[in-house]
Amino acid sequence: MNHQNTQAQRSIQTKRKGVLAVHSVDEFVFSVPDLDLAVKFYESFGLRVELESFKGQIALGLYTDNHSHRWGRILKGGSNKRLLWMTYGIYSEDLEPFKKHIQKSGVQIIDSLDPDSPTNTSIWFRHPDGLPIQIKIAEKSSPSQTLKPVYPPPCTDHGRAPNGAKVPLIRPVHMSHILMFSPEVNRAQAFYENVLGLRLSDSAGDDLIAFMHSPHGSDHHLIALLKSTDYGLHHTSWAVTSIDEVGLGMKQMAKAGFEQGWGVGRHVLGSNYFRYVRDPWGSYSEYSFDIDFIPHTLDWPTANHPPEDSLYVWGPDVPHDFVNNYEVQ
Repeated sequence: MNHQNTQAQRSIQTKRKGVLAVHSVDEFVFSVPDLDLAVKFYESFGLRVELESFKGQIALGLYTDNHSHRWGRILKGGSNKRLLWMTYGIYSEDLEPFKKHIQKSGVQIIDSLDPDSPTNTSIWFRHPDGLPIQIKIAEKSSPSQTLKPVYPPPCTDHGRAPNGAKVPLIRPVHMSHILMFSPEVNRAQAFYENVLGLRLSDSAGDDLIAFMHSPHGSDHHLIALLKSTDYGLHHTSWAVTSIDEVGLGMKQMAKAGFEQGWGVGRHVLGSNYFRYVRDPWGSYSEYSFDIDFIPHTLDWPTANHPPEDSLYVWGPDVPHDFVNNYEVQ
């Protein structure tokens, strides 16, 4: 994997002229009852886990190799996992327009939940589902161009499969997207469109699931919304550079004791190959390869699809509880 190239891809800051919108999922924050178990899971998955602090308590920061950006934080608390808040990145010139826009939108402004986050560069408010949201000035961390895929070499006079003894630890390049639960998908979609400026890529069914991208350039979905009885985190998705890395990631996690999940398979909406690995709290981390990319210059042909297309075109049967929101149990 060429990390220098992927670093260069992330540093490109594309922006659609005249459009007010968030450009990235800057950070997700959730709590779990056992931080040691979280360290084991995410280090086994291939992320760099850093011990940090939050309000004087230990917290975990989630990073990918060769990049200073913190994609997520895990705090200790509760008997179940719980999504605490979401942070989205905006360009510096959009802060004041966003302040005026949010004030006109009538959303509920709230106090900052993060004492380490400067209040003069961010805005905190509450989603209609109840989820706290922060938008802040940040460098664009969502991809601004397609991640260069790695395919097997052409047929030659010797074997092309990787030697098992030489397979390195699979380490994702960046976070692609996050899927959240919502009690009213249509209402949530309208909120992200009208308040945060995201755009619908595709949907399936009636108030079942919606996939949304940033008009400043992002993967097919920066966020997705799935029907449930409350908000929550279903999965985070992490880009790798080959379908071999998807399969090897599955093997890597099974060897670490995390064999439950779904895949390998291929999605219809987004087109990516996947392996979902179930974490100790009932949600998932996804190895994702070759997802559709929507540049800032393209108007994606939005469509509503049959519910079955929200899942996969091929792969093993879906686990019976794959769409359960364990945060509400």
